Amino acid sequence: MINNNQVRAQTLVEALPYIQKFTGKVVVIKYGGNAMISEELFDAVIEDMILLQLVGIHAVLVHGGGPEINEMLDRLGMESRFVNGLRYTDKETMDVVQSILCGKVNKDLVSTIVRKGGNAIGLCGLDGKLFEAKRMDRGDGEDYGYVGDIVNVNPEVVLQAINDGYIPVIATVAYGLDDNTAYNANADTAAAKLAIALGAEKLILLTNTRGVLREKENEDTLINKIEASEIIDLINSDVIEGGMIPKIECCADAINGGVRRTHILDGRIPHSILVEMLTDEGAGTMIC
Repeated sequence: MINNNQVRAQTLVEALPYIQKFTGKVVVIKYGGNAMISEELFDAVIEDMILLQLVGIHAVLVHGGGPEINEMLDRLGMESRFVNGLRYTDKETMDVVQSILCGKVNKDLVSTIVRKGGNAIGLCGLDGKLFEAKRMDRGDGEDYGYVGDIVNVNPEVVLQAINDGYIPVIATVAYGLDDNTAYNANADTAAAKLAIALGAEKLILLTNTRGVLREKENEDTLINKIEASEIIDLINSDVIEGGMIPKIECCADAINGGVRRTHILDGRIPHSILVEMLTDEGAGTMIC
């Protein structure tokens, strides 16, 4: 009979080759959605980050903060307005976005990592001009306000933090190149561009679904692995649709930029990061 201690030991043994493989490598993790508003999931992500750091894997956390921004706008009596899926960001909204992302959300994440025994430092795209952006223009005639397209990444400040033994925790507010302003940048896009600039081994996007499903309403139809060459056909056949399309496109961009593996994981499952990285089974959808 196998007892619980033997099961725990076997789990650690199973993790060993993955720890050996990824030690010294950079993994960029984009964190948002349900994992940010559930205390249990919040703690699980933080614990995953600390464990990765302790075994020598350089985890970089890129975060959004949509629910917290919405809450603050409601408190201030300001409207949350979206245009083609993007938050319309006027000057007053940009002030709220910057204060919430670079302030409260970022520092709450850093302090929680430190409190649980990790070593973290908070950064945003303004620090060292980490993310340089220009005002978004999709050519559709729409005004998105202070929403920016990231046109350049200067990763030196992140590399320095990693070399100094910190987990970088990064808010996606970008430095404006074409105006004296900060820009609100998409967190998935920022994470993908940062992963490329860092030469990351992996990019992981935490979402509110199991991954890419062959049948939209059936989570048992999870597609475990997608080759980059299959993406267009899956979009054309409506297997990949809606909000999953930009996430897949971010993964494809990262692969084309030299990142070896990208993953879309279910952020609703505690410790999905560790399951993906340190077990044979893995989790979610891998795009490679």
